[in-house]
Amino acid sequence: MQDNSNRNSFTLNCKGRLVHWPTAQVMGILNATPDSFHAESRTALDTVLEKAKSMIEAGAAILDIGGQSTRPGAEMVGPDIEIERVLPMIQALKLAYPHVLISIDSFYPAVVQAAVLAGADIVNDISAGLFFPEMLATVAALNTPYIAMHMAGSLDNMHHRLPTDNISRTVLDFFIERKAACMAAGIKDLIIDPGFGFGNTAAENFQLVRDLNHLKILDCPILLGVSRKSSIYKTLGVTAAEALNGTTVLHTAGLLAGANLLRVHDVKEAKESIVLTDYLQ
Repeated sequence: MQDNSNRNSFTLNCKGRLVHWPTAQVMGILNATPDSFHAESRTALDTVLEKAKSMIEAGAAILDIGGQSTRPGAEMVGPDIEIERVLPMIQALKLAYPHVLISIDSFYPAVVQAAVLAGADIVNDISAGLFFPEMLATVAALNTPYIAMHMAGSLDNMHHRLPTDNISRTVLDFFIERKAACMAAGIKDLIIDPGFGFGNTAAENFQLVRDLNHLKILDCPILLGVSRKSSIYKTLGVTAAEALNGTTVLHTAGLLAGANLLRVHDVKEAKESIVLTDYLQ
């Protein structure tokens, strides 16, 4: 639910726990994968608590756990391996930090089901329920907030999209339909992610950030996931490891356009962006 007292504030009902944030928040990325594009985000079970502690102390409100890389060319490992990767981490995190929210980053209903039963509070699905038709009903039954991302590709080719005349209009139309589908399935809290980087050109990605405020008409919190992505580092002529400054610039632009949640590798810097843009506004 969007709170209009502050354009970056929002409220979520996480399995009966009502959480209100008066300003934008940070979601820290913990990848339980050996092949994520940003090597520093790759996390093993024996290091997850240390990484999580650092993120929480830097200001992360949500920790996002994923067992499948979605970078171009990544191998699809399937739900069984995802479950093996993410469940021990979720259980360890919930035991160590019971009040910190955890999101499960998966497009498989079976992974989502297992993760939420293990303690995850939010479902983060890059397919917006389009890869597997039972996803929306699964999320509704679990009573968690649902993050739906715009992506026009398929499970086999998720970075493919046919050209569009206006990416911002395409994304808005997509979420008008997806919101209706989510509400019909019984999902109460929907967060929308415009899908920076998935099949878009660099120009389209930058347009999505510039036009983020257009999505406010949907009355849903907006997640911005630009952290260290290729449109940033290729435009700057650097590597993903050198793309923190560029990421911060886009975070600031996105916050000024109304982003509610930043999904990031670098929590401290993202939190500072939020503090300073709050003063600007």
